[in-house]
Amino acid sequence: MPEILDDHELHAAMAERPHWEVRDNALQRSVQAPTFLLGVNLVVQVARAAEDRDHHPDIDIRWTTVTFRLSTHSAGGITALDVELAGAIDDAVRELET
Repeated sequence: MPEILDDHELHAAMAERPHWEVRDNALQRSVQAPTFLLGVNLVVQVARAAEDRDHHPDIDIRWTTVTFRLSTHSAGGITALDVELAGAIDDAVRELET
C-alpha cells in the first residue's frame, strides 16, 4: 500500500504543483474550461490517465468549472499516487489552454 506523504514531502510536492491546494486531507484543483463541452473533454482525458494508473479522482463538473480531488482512500490520505495524477491533470489542463 502507498505511504501517506509526511509534511516535508507534501510541502515539496505542493511547491511543484502551484495550482493545487490541500483541502480536507486531499489535493484539490478547480479549472475553468472555455465551454461545457471542453470541460467534459478534459474529464475524459483525465479519466484515461486515471485508468492507466488505476487511481481515480473525485471529479465535479459545474457548467464550465471542473474540480478534481485526489486522495488515496486505501492509505487514508495524500500519497505519491495523488501527486503523480495531479501532474497528469496539469498536463491535460495545459493542452486545454493551448
